[in-house]
Amino acid sequence: MGRNLQSGDRLRPVDLARGHGLSTQAIRNYEEAGILPAAGRTPHGYRTYTSLHAGALRAFLALVPGHGHRTATSIMRAVNQGAVDGAFRLIDESHAQLLEDRQTLQAVESALRDLEPTTAPEPGVGSEPPAVSGPGGTFIGPLADKLGIRPATLRKWERAGLMRPHRDPRTGYRVYDEADVRDARLAHQLRRGGYLLDQIAPLIAQVRAAGGLEPLEAALRDWHGRLSARGRAMLTGAAELEAYLRQHG
Repeated sequence: MGRNLQSGDRLRPVDLARGHGLSTQAIRNYEEAGILPAAGRTPHGYRTYTSLHAGALRAFLALVPGHGHRTATSIMRAVNQGAVDGAFRLIDESHAQLLEDRQTLQAVESALRDLEPTTAPEPGVGSEPPAVSGPGGTFIGPLADKLGIRPATLRKWERAGLMRPHRDPRTGYRVYDEADVRDARLAHQLRRGGYLLDQIAPLIAQVRAAGGLEPLEAALRDWHGRLSARGRAMLTGAAELEAYLRQHG
């Protein structure tokens, strides 16, 4: 296998597949998707590949961890179609998304640093809910606008236990106090970080109960690790893509 990849010898689909733990059907699928250049054919109609196809496969598989399958496919398709600038644009967009995700993480950590050391006590049974005009009180529409989401999303988060707004006694509208706004902001940031609602709910519940940041420390460390892994994977993918571009010529 190693000798074939370094030479101009013709390769069978199985030769490409074995070196990467893939099936021959996957190799054919990659060719049909434009990830690999079109294969040559023998007089009997069998596909044949070369070291160029092997380079394309290495580049694609290296791009996937950093950019995702869909974007990696689009990058390779653009290169194979001669639209190299389009491929570079896709790569730039992935890097921009990674930077945005890093900024999101920074915003989450900044928001967490602003958490009060204790949680305000829950109103007792039959107690009068705070007025809308109280500190931090806001309705669902303005809060949704502030976060850039739909009011329906806030209602969904409420059903998932991420926040507990009270009702205005006069209008029946939901009113979000400062703690609710904080929880909504944290939920929004964590959702952008890739966390599911059933992962976020216990974190916020623990923050409420503990009045501290410890419950989120492990999640933030994991988030940092995943972003770093993506960044490094992008470097690996760039190196393999550059090698393929030189080979593609």
